[in-house]
Amino acid sequence: MKKRLIGTALAASLLLVATVVPAKAWDREHARTFAVLPAGSSGPEGLTVGADGNIYVTTFGFNSAGAVTGTGQLFVYAPSGKLLRQVAIAGSSVHLLGLAFNPTTRGPQNGNLGDLIVLDFGTGKALKVNPVTGAASVFMTAPVLTAAGPGLNGLTFDRLGNVYISDSFQGVIWKTGPAGGTPTQWVNDPLLTTTGTPPFGANGIEFNHTGDTAFIANTGDDTVISVPVLADGTAGKPAVFVNSINGADGIAIDAHDNLWVAANQADEMVVVNPQGKAIAKLGDFDGVTDKGEPNGLLFPASPAFSLDGKYLYVTNLALDITVLGLPQAVDSQWAHLVNHYTIARIPTRLPALPDGDDD
Repeated sequence: MKKRLIGTALAASLLLVATVVPAKAWDREHARTFAVLPAGSSGPEGLTVGADGNIYVTTFGFNSAGAVTGTGQLFVYAPSGKLLRQVAIAGSSVHLLGLAFNPTTRGPQNGNLGDLIVLDFGTGKALKVNPVTGAASVFMTAPVLTAAGPGLNGLTFDRLGNVYISDSFQGVIWKTGPAGGTPTQWVNDPLLTTTGTPPFGANGIEFNHTGDTAFIANTGDDTVISVPVLADGTAGKPAVFVNSINGADGIAIDAHDNLWVAANQADEMVVVNPQGKAIAKLGDFDGVTDKGEPNGLLFPASPAFSLDGKYLYVTNLALDITVLGLPQAVDSQWAHLVNHYTIARIPTRLPALPDGDDD
């Protein structure tokens, strides 16, 4: 009898471990509201963190009623969440996407932040922007290769300051030098196009820390594409690095070369290790408040780490894709309820995995 009781207790303990420990691997960190954009703002899409620690955000020019009019807007927030300024970008369309500071161009001429490059989706141009005054000049104009035309979306830099810009509609990564000008096709491949939903191919783009591989999200195909960087800086053959990230959008890469990918159709951040294994899913959608603000993540678009690496900031685009003339997504009716747009913040600590593979 005693032996049977011990065996029963042991079996119960093993069952408890089997059911509780694996669940811990997906113990989500809650995404909390970091800032609410001023009333009347459209959905925020692009986000970067400057060398000053401030958070820089651009808006996509759509709200729950559809496209808005006017000039593209840049919002600058302190790490406390305080809005420091709202800047209208001169000569831009209202539809802005990715933005980033070129770290190789820092100097007194730009407040030691580096040149700020902002992608004007509406005009197919990359702009060099003064983040204080909003003065802007054309940095690069994307050539028209297809009937769809360019859809400039994400950007990053290599160690020499060269600029790489994803073109969602033409399946191209454009490359220019630090001073801009006429771009070249760094890579053009069917893996960077899509017939899926949302209809954006090449999106977020980042290099790993050794600089020998570029990772590019394909939103409509739910994939991340890897592109080897050859010894002469040219692109090798693209390949699918990982599948099934639902609406893979912006990418941030941490100190361990883990990819933090915004899954805009799953309302979560998916963390993938350098071998392509999912090691965490963070954040979630927790409804819309009675003020019309998203709780948690709703169509997360662009992630970036705080300077100390303790937090990840994420824009909540909260886009109802029916305003683009598309069939509804599972969160479209929720996005339609949003009238105050937000930026979320998630602690970057990862839950421990049972096999110890937590980085």
